[in-house]
Amino acid sequence: MALFTEEDIVRAGERVYRSMPPTAQYRWPQLCDLLGLDVWIKHENHTPTGAFKVRGGITFIDWLKKQHPEVGGVITATRGNHGQSQARAAIAAGLSATILVPRGNSVEKNAAMRAFGAQVIEAGDDFDAARLAAARLAEERQLFMVPPFHIELVRGVATYAYELFTAIPRLDRVYVPIGCGSGICGLIAVRDMLGLDTEIVGVVSTAADGAKRSFETGTLTETATAATFADGMAVRVPVAEAYAIYAAGAADVVAVSDDAVAEAMRILFRDTHNVAEGAGAAAFAAVMQDAARLRNKRIAAILTGGNVDTAVFAEVLRGSTPLPG
Repeated sequence: MALFTEEDIVRAGERVYRSMPPTAQYRWPQLCDLLGLDVWIKHENHTPTGAFKVRGGITFIDWLKKQHPEVGGVITATRGNHGQSQARAAIAAGLSATILVPRGNSVEKNAAMRAFGAQVIEAGDDFDAARLAAARLAEERQLFMVPPFHIELVRGVATYAYELFTAIPRLDRVYVPIGCGSGICGLIAVRDMLGLDTEIVGVVSTAADGAKRSFETGTLTETATAATFADGMAVRVPVAEAYAIYAAGAADVVAVSDDAVAEAMRILFRDTHNVAEGAGAAAFAAVMQDAARLRNKRIAAILTGGNVDTAVFAEVLRGSTPLPG
């Protein structure tokens, strides 16, 4: 049974499109020639926050205002894109936004969250530690804790999947990075709702491959560290609710190295002049990795975001792979 009806997604789209237009999907000829594939890029780097998460922020805060009108403020943990989405939507709705990030988080993502009106607090050495700190602070300050995964987040994010599947007929396979899982779950939900047979492939970092291990073993598995510069995939502990969906609905979960991600960032910029952050380039990195077995297939890769610090991107363009942040 599909997670959403088509009416659910259309209504979510009506809410999302009050704040932003649909994003484009392009078949870039340079990329097709490079790989010998029919490959499309879905440009979620073209949203008001530079990442797909903005959609879920819009629908989640809309739901929160209707279901919990007594709430005066929200709190959440992030590496940046989820936090920007919540800050933007919460402040616009008249709520306060408190965002916890790990120490050493992206300077420019932190600045963007503050610009949207959030209080940004550093806590812990990685996302999962910041998430625990946010839960404690939520109780202390009587704030509504926005989880990293929630059905209303997925409902909003699923609007990009609906755009993609209705714009491009007969997609054989779609690649998408996995952080906390809303992106892949939105794709699976819309694929199933439309009755398509498109394969959905999740992409993780070789340095943060808990989702891949979980998918392959059938048991939720966390990693000791998440040491990748692709911060959108730097998650040690897979989210159980998301895992339940992609374990049943994904065709595969594959891992890409930081070197492969950096090369994908360079190619995307060279051939399309689009900036992709690490997680944003991961899906295309996986397409490059699998290219030999994708001949005669129509493929899409989700460019989930372009929010990479200037210094990090400059290092990538110089031909290096940045160290984990």
